[in-house]
Amino acid sequence: MEWGPGKHDNLHRKNPRPVIYSYRAYGLTFSSDTAVPALRKEPEHLRRPDVVMSLGPEPDWVREATRLPFRVERPRAGEVEGHDSPFTLTAFGEGEFFQLAYDDGTRFVVDGAAKRLWGTWLPPLTTEDLATYLVGPVMGFVLRRRGVLALHASSVCVSGNALILCGSSESGKSTTAAALALRGIPVLTDDIAPVKEDKGSLYLEPGYPRICLWPDAVESLLGLPGALPRLTPTWEKCFLALDGARAAFEPNKRPLKVVYFFGPRVDEADAPRIEDLGMRDALLELVQNTYMNWLLDRHQRAAELDVLTRLVANVPVRRIVPHADGARIGSLCELIIKDAERQSGRQSSAAVNSGR
Repeated sequence: MEWGPGKHDNLHRKNPRPVIYSYRAYGLTFSSDTAVPALRKEPEHLRRPDVVMSLGPEPDWVREATRLPFRVERPRAGEVEGHDSPFTLTAFGEGEFFQLAYDDGTRFVVDGAAKRLWGTWLPPLTTEDLATYLVGPVMGFVLRRRGVLALHASSVCVSGNALILCGSSESGKSTTAAALALRGIPVLTDDIAPVKEDKGSLYLEPGYPRICLWPDAVESLLGLPGALPRLTPTWEKCFLALDGARAAFEPNKRPLKVVYFFGPRVDEADAPRIEDLGMRDALLELVQNTYMNWLLDRHQRAAELDVLTRLVANVPVRRIVPHADGARIGSLCELIIKDAERQSGRQSSAAVNSGR
């Protein structure tokens, strides 16, 4: 119902309905009292949010949370996956609330069930700066608190199926995902790949419609380091928008069909190439590349290992050996696409033969 002109008009102006923004990322729905750059919008109130976000002034629940006894869980954790700035993690009460605090004054508080999230920043930073933390490490923290397996990886969609590009920082996974995107391959995630199970099958949830790239990667892909916009005026990192203009985003969850790990770059005639990876080596690689695995307790680690064991038993895990010459990334993209299609075809044939 809308107010019409008349005696209620002043009341409407004095008490405007708050604007609530609805988003979806990593298989979760979010409501926010502030617009968040990068996240994919959903129709308002389409569904009840999994996580309620407030950004800016400190709400009452955060004020009460930070008065509880606390302990520092992860002081100066070293470089956090996917971001240059480490955070200090503080637990309040008996793990009822957690704070992620960065040196630049950006701060987040999450409740223990990861259903409420608050964030704030200090001038001269803006919501764009806050969003760089939010869509990466903070979302990774939320996923892990909710028991979701997340890999430090990018992922794309080939022939309707998800493939994971996994590796350490600067291994080339985001650059390769961007190169594939510029060749018409839709992108599911950048840097965090949430893996879920449904009726015995593994699938990937989409993240947000951007790929983050350093200027040198932008130059190698598009010819100029300034060819893409910056994530924020205070940081040199850029982003490729997955809005359908240059590259596309895959907004739906997709079955996981193959995982690729990036090995060291080599200067060899037969590179780039893709090699088989034994189940034992594949499992070790996956364990080392789960996102924020230092957050897990003994029981959570055991549960995660069970999922990873099922993954390597049912999904091909292979090693990419890239060439040291970045100009050969086109050949690498063609190799990945053909190999992914071949692996998916083999799984489909095996399923038919087994009567599934």
